[in-house]
Amino acid sequence: MSTSAMGLLGLFLVMLLIAAWPTGSWLARLCSGRLPAWLLRLERPFFRLAGTSPDRAMRWSEYALALLALNLVGVIAVYLLQRLQGGLPLNPAAVAAISPDSAFNTAISFVTNTNWQGYGGESGMSYLTQMGALAVQNFLSAATGIAVAFALMRGFAAHSTSVIGNFWVDVTRITAWLLVPLSLVFALLLVGQGVVQNFDTYQSATTLEVSRFQQPKVGADGQPVKDAAGAAVMEDAQTATQTIAMGPVASQEAIKMLGTNGGGFFNANSAHPYENPTALSNFMQMLAIFLIPAGLCFAFGRVVGDLRHGWAVLAAMTVIFVIAVVAITPAEQAGNPLLSSLGVDQTASALQAGGNMEGKEARFGINATTLFAVITTAASCGAVNAMHGSFTPLGGMVPMVMMQLGEVVFGGVGSGLYGMLIFAILAVFIAGLMIGRTPEYLGKKIEVHEMKLTSITILVTPILVLAGTAIAVTATAGQAGIGNPGAHGFSEILYALSSAANNNGSAFASLSANTPFYNTLLGVVMWLGRFGVIVPVLAIAGALASKKSLPVTAGTMPTHGPLFVFLLIATVLLVGLLNYVPALALGPMVEHLMLWKGSV
Repeated sequence: MSTSAMGLLGLFLVMLLIAAWPTGSWLARLCSGRLPAWLLRLERPFFRLAGTSPDRAMRWSEYALALLALNLVGVIAVYLLQRLQGGLPLNPAAVAAISPDSAFNTAISFVTNTNWQGYGGESGMSYLTQMGALAVQNFLSAATGIAVAFALMRGFAAHSTSVIGNFWVDVTRITAWLLVPLSLVFALLLVGQGVVQNFDTYQSATTLEVSRFQQPKVGADGQPVKDAAGAAVMEDAQTATQTIAMGPVASQEAIKMLGTNGGGFFNANSAHPYENPTALSNFMQMLAIFLIPAGLCFAFGRVVGDLRHGWAVLAAMTVIFVIAVVAITPAEQAGNPLLSSLGVDQTASALQAGGNMEGKEARFGINATTLFAVITTAASCGAVNAMHGSFTPLGGMVPMVMMQLGEVVFGGVGSGLYGMLIFAILAVFIAGLMIGRTPEYLGKKIEVHEMKLTSITILVTPILVLAGTAIAVTATAGQAGIGNPGAHGFSEILYALSSAANNNGSAFASLSANTPFYNTLLGVVMWLGRFGVIVPVLAIAGALASKKSLPVTAGTMPTHGPLFVFLLIATVLLVGLLNYVPALALGPMVEHLMLWKGSV
């Protein structure tokens, strides 16, 4: 790993820590309701109008039903806007209605914070759909994930209570007092970097390119026109024109990153110069993806009354993240061995980036591209600034593995923290078995009921990924979408199902997934992958809240030191990854061996 790559990684982590600390403090105040008096006065009439109150807390089952109701309404609203967009306003490009299967997939995708896109954003969605459907769900799906994390934090902090908060209050406060202000500031910063923000019609520009094929001029009689010498007279050379998409991009880009959504306004996503024009905008987007997930770790420590617990969770996430970056960057810097065997110079120099630059933006280079790839797949953010399918086999395996770990390495807003806390519960349970003591975490006994729910939570996504992959590779309709034969084709499908089940949304970009088969399969997997985890997590929160907090004794296992951090990392890697080793062996590992065998 080059010095410049290590410097970029170090700068990113330092800046993230600086930004996440105050964010975590504000998140903790939102979770506990300790808001400034003027904000409480401002929000009170709206809660009264909605028929709810911060003082009206819910049991976990009520919380879950409210959550499911909001998201079900969201699916219906997004679906209808797509199906009707052809006759609705704010459609300057006159895009037609989305097909039923694609609309079904996209509706579930954005509601579940997955943001998988089987369509071309600028060619498939009107401005109204982009803003009224997709951007709105970017806010609500992010708020939903944070709300679940709040509920679990309250479960650990509460003492013998049956309630875990009010879902409607949580979602409102998270949206109004966190996501909207952050998005407004970040959108203005992006506009300053050159990200587009307007309602203009699409522009037509004349390029410098000249048509390669000039046709003979044809007369009124349909016969070729000839000059005095009998030679055919050619038509005048025609310059090429290009349609340039416009739209309210910066506003959607901001919440796309801050909410770890990932859905791009343009089909090229964050590789598009109108979404991500400069190296600085690229760096800011990477920080935005991890800002709230990292801040939630500090919020967790504050809510449970001991910041050391938040630092321990953050340390475990950071170690796994750094390992992933250290693994992917040298793999891409090494280049393609087949090209090296042909004498192609792939070394980095002042004249070229070097390494495997296929599918990458020259303005970002390998270091910023690989760092972005790990960040976006560690978090449940499908934003991409390169084609992951063009990475080397081992380089492409790293983003896949980051998703398959359950996206708990920082993870999505909310989902990363509650996913990691589920692994923490499992880790203390394993430690308890080793020493013959009833496991405890943050003063709460981890008993049979919690372990059953924990097992369900951890097993949901691997079952969806592996079963979905098996269905796709054996079905004729699934095989038809493969863009490359052999091991890479298998990786395309495995990556798509890993992305859908873990609510990431990124793709290898070579699988033709906008078909009724994949739209339906991935839609079902996304829904179950989201709410099949959230419901048992809320049940765990309710169970923990009802328990008494036990005092710390000499026999209590410390859950804030290096030993616990190591145990947590080991649990994530062993339990989270072992499910997928056979599948990974059939895809990227085989492709890696074939690539190097072909180079000798």
